[in-house]
Amino acid sequence: AKMRKYLLLRSLDPSQLPTLRELTTTEICKVWASACRYIRSQLLQKRAVEIGVGTFAVVPALATVGQDKVLPVERPVFEPCRFLKKFYNLKCAKTKIDGETPPVPLDFEWIGADIRFRPEIVERCIHETLLFFVGTLYDNKEVEFSFM
Repeated sequence: AKMRKYLLLRSLDPSQLPTLRELTTTEICKVWASACRYIRSQLLQKRAVEIGVGTFAVVPALATVGQDKVLPVERPVFEPCRFLKKFYNLKCAKTKIDGETPPVPLDFEWIGADIRFRPEIVERCIHETLLFFVGTLYDNKEVEFSFM
């Protein structure tokens, strides 16, 4: 049900993003930099993190070293939610995230404490950024969404 709020049936109206209009670009970047630190900290503990539009996780992979050595490694991946992929007709690389352990959600309290923002502001900023992101998908625009 939480995912459904990111399935847009019409173009995004700026009134749906009041928090993003109130915050400066620097403040928005601060929120996302901290969210990335939280995601990284969870991945290092082998936990997947669900952010509303998909899940970050580490998956086993093989790395070729030199001529003939292959080493098992773990690589970070982002798997968009299957509803999102289907709804927006996204073509994504196939990744299989181990579903044994349920992913943890973003911890808005942790992120807020990290950057001295109220957790409600963090949550609204992240939610509206994700709305803006799927709005670009709806409008069939190119968008680059990077995680540091």
